[in-house]
Amino acid sequence: MEHFIHVLPKVELHLHIEGTLEPELMFELAERNQIPLPYDSVESLRNAYEFDDLQSFLDLYYQGAAVLLTRQDFYDLTWAYMKRCQDQHVVHTEIFFDPQSHTSRGVAMEDVIIGIHDALQQAEQEFGITSHLILCFLRHLSEEDALATLNAALPYRSMFIGVGLDSSEKGHPPEKFARVFDKARSLGFKRVAHAGEEGPAAYIRTAVDVLGVDRVDHGVRCTEDDNLVDDLIASRMPLTVCPLSNIKLKVFSDIKEHNIRSLLHQGACVTVNSDDPAYFGGYIEENFKAVQDGLGMTNEELARLSLNAVEASFMTMERKAMISRNIIFLLHACQIRPD
Repeated sequence: MEHFIHVLPKVELHLHIEGTLEPELMFELAERNQIPLPYDSVESLRNAYEFDDLQSFLDLYYQGAAVLLTRQDFYDLTWAYMKRCQDQHVVHTEIFFDPQSHTSRGVAMEDVIIGIHDALQQAEQEFGITSHLILCFLRHLSEEDALATLNAALPYRSMFIGVGLDSSEKGHPPEKFARVFDKARSLGFKRVAHAGEEGPAAYIRTAVDVLGVDRVDHGVRCTEDDNLVDDLIASRMPLTVCPLSNIKLKVFSDIKEHNIRSLLHQGACVTVNSDDPAYFGGYIEENFKAVQDGLGMTNEELARLSLNAVEASFMTMERKAMISRNIIFLLHACQIRPD
C-alpha cells in the first residue's frame, strides 16, 4: 500500500507556495536578507507549529513570508517544492501565491511572479512536471486592494492561469469579491476560492453562484447542507481537500472523522492536497498516507482521488488523458480493476 501511494501519479491543486517554506530555508533566507527571526533555532521554530485555528496559523505564516524579498528567494522557495514534487511522483501542480503579502512590504510584483515562474519552467524542463500558477487575493483586505493587485499583475498575465481567494474566511464572504472575480472572468482567467473550511456551507454556495468558481478549495463543510452536496455532485464541482491541514487547524479532531471518503463514495469530485505542508506536517504523499491509514482507503479509492484531481485540473485534455492512462495502468498492474 505504501509503495502504491508513492508511485501513484499525483496532481496537486491546493498548494500555497509560501506554505512550503521549511524552517531550514526560512533561516537561510533570513540570514541572506539580514532579517531577524524570533526563534533561536530550526527546532524552536518547528515547535511553534501548533495552531488553535486558521488565524493562529496565518499569524505565523505571514511572519515567515517576511524573509522572502528577492526574485532569487521566490525561485529558491519554488524550486525546493518542485524537487519535493519529483520525489513524490507529482506530475502536475497548480500553485497559489499571495502577492499582497509581498508587495505590501515593498517587494516588486515582477520579482514575485518571475521568480516563481522561472522555477516552474526549470522543473518542467528537468523533471517533466507541468504546472500552472494562480494569483490569490487576501480576503481580509478590501476588494479595492484585490482589484489593484490584479491590475498590477496583468503585465505578467501569461505567467498565471487564474485567480483565487484565501486567508481569513470568517467575516469575509465570497460575495465581497464579486467585482474582481467578474473582471477576472472577463479577462479569461480561471477562478477558484477557499470556502467551507472555517466558514459555513453557505460560503461554498456563494463561491459557486456569485463568483462563478471552477473549483472550491477545501469545501469540507458542504456536508452541513444536503442540497448543496447534491448540487456539487451533480455538477462535478471539484473540492480540493487538504486532510492534514484540516486536522492541524482543528476542522476535524481526528483523521478518522474526516468526510473525504464518504464524499468520494457519494460521487463528489474530491481530491487530496497538502495546502501549507511545511506547517501542517506533510506534503501530498503524506496526505494520501494519512487518509489511507485513518480511513482504510483502498488502492482503488486512492487512485480515484488522483483521477478526480486530473479531471479537476486546468491541464490540456491531452495531458489529462495521458496521466489518467498511467493511473489506470498502475491499478491494472496491481491487479485492481478501476470503476
